[in-house]
Amino acid sequence: MSYFAYLASFITVGSFVLIDLIAATTNALNGALLAQRPDYYRDKQWTIVGIILLAIFGGIGGGVSRDVLLNKIPGAFTNPWYLILCILAGIVGMLISFKGGQKFRETFYQFMTCFSLPWYAAIGVNAALNAGLPDIAAVAIGVVGPTAGRFLIDLTAGKSAKQFVRGEWFVGTAVLTSIVYLILFKYLGLTVWPATLIAFVVGFFFRLAAIWYCWEEPLPRVPEIVKGEVKKRTTLKEKMQPGWEPDYD
Repeated sequence: MSYFAYLASFITVGSFVLIDLIAATTNALNGALLAQRPDYYRDKQWTIVGIILLAIFGGIGGGVSRDVLLNKIPGAFTNPWYLILCILAGIVGMLISFKGGQKFRETFYQFMTCFSLPWYAAIGVNAALNAGLPDIAAVAIGVVGPTAGRFLIDLTAGKSAKQFVRGEWFVGTAVLTSIVYLILFKYLGLTVWPATLIAFVVGFFFRLAAIWYCWEEPLPRVPEIVKGEVKKRTTLKEKMQPGWEPDYD
């Protein structure tokens, strides 16, 4: 078998790899654009290598974390296309102009990030169930897959991880998708593809609605002196309006 035939053998819809590669590339481009956002770039001055590494963190960080927890060799290290596409996505992220790139990331590109989050959650639960883990552990693995990459980027940038701060149901979407997949696959007896697609659709539209209308995970009840000012967040619907520009001050 030739090298190119060997590589092509990995890219099969039946084994989920093609869609998984799309999701990894999406997250990698998001990581590269995020690294160049002013509040992430200021005082850091990432190098070209640094931005590419952050793109790789975003692209394969979740899948690698998931596989390590399941005591498996990460698929991203056995299939060269993961790293190849993540590196290319990092380069593309650097070539996009700052103004256009950041506005693109905050608007149209949000539709693609909505795609990758529930996808990683569903396949994470599937992998955990196949490994014989109990339900609650399977849901936990379903959360790790789509969120660990962003955690690595935030940690490297010295920022509060997105999982723990105000946001439009970032973790909640992963939990919802994971539970839907678990019920469909384990308790209702659906096969892998139907269960995955239904869970994905539920997670995708929930996440999209959350960022479109700015539905946020609730904050705890704490005194105002502790909470401080809670600034209004801009919805995706508002960002899509002509003339909107990102403001990171």
